[in-house]
Amino acid sequence: MEIRIFDDQSELDRYAASLFAETVRRKPDAVLGLATGSTPIGIYEKIVEEHRRGLSFREVTTFNLDEYVGLPRNHEQSYYTYMQKHLFAHIDIRPENVHLPNGTADDLAAECARYDALLAKHPIDIQLLGLGHNGHIGFNEPDESLIGGTHVVELKRETLEANARFFTSIRDVPTHAVTMGVGAILRAKTIVLAARGTDKARIVKEALQGPITTKCPASLLQTHAHVIVLLDREAGRELE
Repeated sequence: MEIRIFDDQSELDRYAASLFAETVRRKPDAVLGLATGSTPIGIYEKIVEEHRRGLSFREVTTFNLDEYVGLPRNHEQSYYTYMQKHLFAHIDIRPENVHLPNGTADDLAAECARYDALLAKHPIDIQLLGLGHNGHIGFNEPDESLIGGTHVVELKRETLEANARFFTSIRDVPTHAVTMGVGAILRAKTIVLAARGTDKARIVKEALQGPITTKCPASLLQTHAHVIVLLDREAGRELE
């Protein structure tokens, strides 16, 4: 596990973007695993800058970690809308190469199976992850056991509270999501975990230096062969 700590947020964003850009330069038809939330926004801005300097995404395929259940794609808080706003509308990726779980599918079990089948055909070269305050990655919440494949998850109260800032109130936050499972995440060739802020310091230490347990899903990253952790000073301040 490689841990890098940055003094400046833009430096973290630029370095993370460079990892994805170099992957695409080396392999123009790379498969990228993407995340949402506040942490990746600056990273996507830097990736867009790479595109404006000539990097093409025409042959790239992307898979997002998750999507809320019940939110239509055109909802302002859907992750489809988020990705269009922050990345896809600004690069030359083909729409047919963009994949997100469909949280409004009539048969969510079938949708999960469909997504897993696509992931099996397109192994992820580099996966971006954020880190939830309770240690979740994707929307894989702490539990007695974790599911390897794509599945529907009921979001924990702390996750709803954390995401409420994006909605009018916590009552508007969807209670369920479709998420890529930990098995698919851990099959990525390279994983980039990014975290910022003093409020993430405790869970960063628990995830990276604590016991490996499903009660902290991010701790399972300790078992992966190639994880790059990008932190600002505040998020990394409790690490030994």
